[in-house]
Amino acid sequence: MYHRPVILFLVRGARWQKQAAPATIFGKCHSAGFRWGGEAAGKHGVDVGLLEPELGTFVRMRNAVLVYNEGARETSSFRSQNKMRFRLLKRNLLALLGVSVVVVTLLLTTRVLLVPDNDTSGPNTDAGVIRRLVNGGDAAANFDFSSLAKLTKSVYNANYKQCVRNADAFPGEPRLVLVVQVHNRPEYLRLLIRSLQKAAEVHSFLLIFSHDYFSQEINTIVQEITFCKVLQIYFPFSTQLYPGVFPGKDPRDCPRDASKDDALKTGCLNAAHPDSYGHYREAFITQTKHHWWWKLHFVWERVAVLQGYSGFVIFLEEDNYILPDFFHYYKSMIEFRRNSCPDCDMLALGNHNGLADFTALSNKVMTTGWMSTKHNIGMAISRQVYYKLMGCNNEYCTYDDYNWDWTLQHLSGTCISKPIKVLAAKGSRVLHTGDCGLHQKENCRPEWASQKAEEDLAAAKDGLFPPSLALSSAETVEHKPHIKNGGWGDVRDHILCNNYAKLL
Repeated sequence: MYHRPVILFLVRGARWQKQAAPATIFGKCHSAGFRWGGEAAGKHGVDVGLLEPELGTFVRMRNAVLVYNEGARETSSFRSQNKMRFRLLKRNLLALLGVSVVVVTLLLTTRVLLVPDNDTSGPNTDAGVIRRLVNGGDAAANFDFSSLAKLTKSVYNANYKQCVRNADAFPGEPRLVLVVQVHNRPEYLRLLIRSLQKAAEVHSFLLIFSHDYFSQEINTIVQEITFCKVLQIYFPFSTQLYPGVFPGKDPRDCPRDASKDDALKTGCLNAAHPDSYGHYREAFITQTKHHWWWKLHFVWERVAVLQGYSGFVIFLEEDNYILPDFFHYYKSMIEFRRNSCPDCDMLALGNHNGLADFTALSNKVMTTGWMSTKHNIGMAISRQVYYKLMGCNNEYCTYDDYNWDWTLQHLSGTCISKPIKVLAAKGSRVLHTGDCGLHQKENCRPEWASQKAEEDLAAAKDGLFPPSLALSSAETVEHKPHIKNGGWGDVRDHILCNNYAKLL
């Protein structure tokens, strides 16, 4: 494990208070802020703490030397003069530093330092390389797949640097943030990206791709996007990074279908913790729920460009397909919520009904309680709802269901005492194209999914961009219990999940 060097300058008598340092920015790479802790400086040294949130490690350094002069005694007047000189010098230095930061920032923003007006450099010259680095363009080249250790380091580096691609081409704050959970279905991901490219006002989007499988092919697909700002984040507890140990599959783990008695006799690692149906942990089954919860934490707590963002974040998956009026419809839902449903907690821009009767349903919305089978596609969450969910961290992490969405339905009306109310689109703006998934991995035909999506969209084009929305129904908002699916009985999963807020 490596740690960044830290240089400390301590002044005698100064008191160092615990505080959170703001995120530092170089170009368009936003470094996650450090947290520092300490006490009053002593004569011989001080304890220093450095917390690197994305690594989940705490580094202690002792005896940061404090040097001072105890020379000849000074008169009171001379000491007062020295203090005044020191204050003036300190004030002048701070002013000079502030002016320098402003000047350098302006120069970088206007590209004076990076790309002269008469620049004709190609992509492989020094100026071209600098330009790509500022835009996050060489992130793929910095991903090292040659060994597990180097791949792991690449993941943590990328999460720390947070390079936003195309930021120079599309300056300003995003008007819409979409977070896409990505596994290993590159053809479906390409289909989603093609649909995003056709969306109206897509240049105002920030796309965040959250990966739990790492490959050059998938990185390249995402980094070829040029129509809006793009950020990639990487789930650091992917089973790909832990192939022979938890959270991956440990060879000492109990077989899925072993009886508890047999498991206890053989002494396999998790013998005491089968799920509600007597089955033992399957690593690939648990990863999606882990990734979803980590992603929720990381987006709202650690993505630097979203600090201060007050809008909704819309969550998609790699096998989704959005309609061209997606952003128009989102803005209409925001306006409808403000005027007619201020107590609606979430938005659902999609459903699983396809585009049947789309023209008739295009401008219709409904209010109801959140349900896994209806509202887990194109789901929009605000920061306020995120905080509600974080209040249920332990309940989410210990509920014996390997599905994040069924777990969310369980929380609505139990841990979250007032059931989650959702404003849902009747005419879906998000299609589900995946004919393969967690339980089906053969006979995947993304080309068929692409053809069907295009045909459905052509038939529905007359219903796009409705001028306003109308409420078609308002159902009772209540807790809807279900039978949990199991697959989440291992206490190691509970502990890891509970600690994401600390291990970011």
